[in-house]
Amino acid sequence: MCRLLRVTRGGFYQWLRKPRSDRTIEDDRLLGLIRDSYTASSGVYGSRRVCGDLREAGEACSKHRVAKIMKGHKIKAIRGYKAPRRIAGRPSIIAPNRLNREFTVDAPDRARVTDITYLRTWRGWLYLAVVIDLHSRKWSAGR
Repeated sequence: MCRLLRVTRGGFYQWLRKPRSDRTIEDDRLLGLIRDSYTASSGVYGSRRVCGDLREAGEACSKHRVAKIMKGHKIKAIRGYKAPRRIAGRPSIIAPNRLNREFTVDAPDRARVTDITYLRTWRGWLYLAVVIDLHSRKWSAGR
C-alpha cells in the first residue's frame, strides 16, 4: 500500500500515531484568533490588519501565514464604501428667492448665481464653487 500511495513506511506509521501535524494544530488555534479579530472589526479587516491585531495580542505570526489561513477558510475583508447615513443636525438655511426665476438681467453686476459641488478623487474630496454673472455669463471658480 505504501508503494501504491508513494509514501515511506515510516511516514505512514507516523501519520497513524499523529494524523495532524503541529503546524495544522497551530493554524487551527490561530484561526480562532483570526475569526475573533475579524468579527470584532465587523468584517472590515483584511489579513494585514488582522495580523497587526494578533501581534498586539502577543502572537508571533507573519502576514503571509494569516493571509493563507484566511484564504483557506474563505474569510475576506469587506471592500467598498460605507453606506450613506443620515446626518442629524439643524436644517439648512435656505436663502430667499430674490430672482423669482427671471434670469435675464439688463446691467452687469446686478445679479449673480452660484453653485457648490464636490467631486470624489483618489486623493479625497474636492469642492468646487462657481459664481456666474447673469448679464455677461462670465464665471469665476473658487477652490
